[in-house]
Amino acid sequence: MEQFPQRQLFGGATSTIFPLRFEDVSRIREVPDHQEVFVDPARDESLIIELLEMKNELADNGSATWFMQDLATEQGAEDNIVTEQSGVFEAQGLGYRNMPSVITTATAQIAISKGRQGRDAQNLVKVYLANLRLKGVGTDVLITAYEPFFIHPSSESARSVGAGLTVPAAESGRTPMADVFKQVVAAFRVNDWNLFGAAAL
Repeated sequence: MEQFPQRQLFGGATSTIFPLRFEDVSRIREVPDHQEVFVDPARDESLIIELLEMKNELADNGSATWFMQDLATEQGAEDNIVTEQSGVFEAQGLGYRNMPSVITTATAQIAISKGRQGRDAQNLVKVYLANLRLKGVGTDVLITAYEPFFIHPSSESARSVGAGLTVPAAESGRTPMADVFKQVVAAFRVNDWNLFGAAAL
């Protein structure tokens, strides 16, 4: 079974746990300051943690679904299907100045193209999304995990992963993405609230 070591994010201001097979993309290309991006090139799986100004107009119980729909629209994937949405739960250990933080999650199957490839090279991907709402610092933390389950033969991914249905993670000794995602979300911690300009709030 894979180890889940502590991984430092945003210069150590936040942290969580996930397997070492997920490599830091910032070592290869530039990543926006508000994002941390990790990929497992052997499986074309990826994890993205991003910090966004809180959308106060969104109700907590619909926020994860809203962000999922937004992601699907951005990808030009109109046929996204939200297969599951959680209720709203308090995020333990993430409250700030007596203001609780809450979490909601959603999952969907989306057709996504790699890079600038068109719709004729779309892969079918299961997407897991969590919205951690840090109300004390006015920040929406998005944790998004991508797990391709069908690679189009014309996709760039076919060269490294192979075309067709992907091999289940457990068959290759890796932790399934659903479990990786749960661990990333459950173990997410803020180590320095100054990351959010909290000292000024």
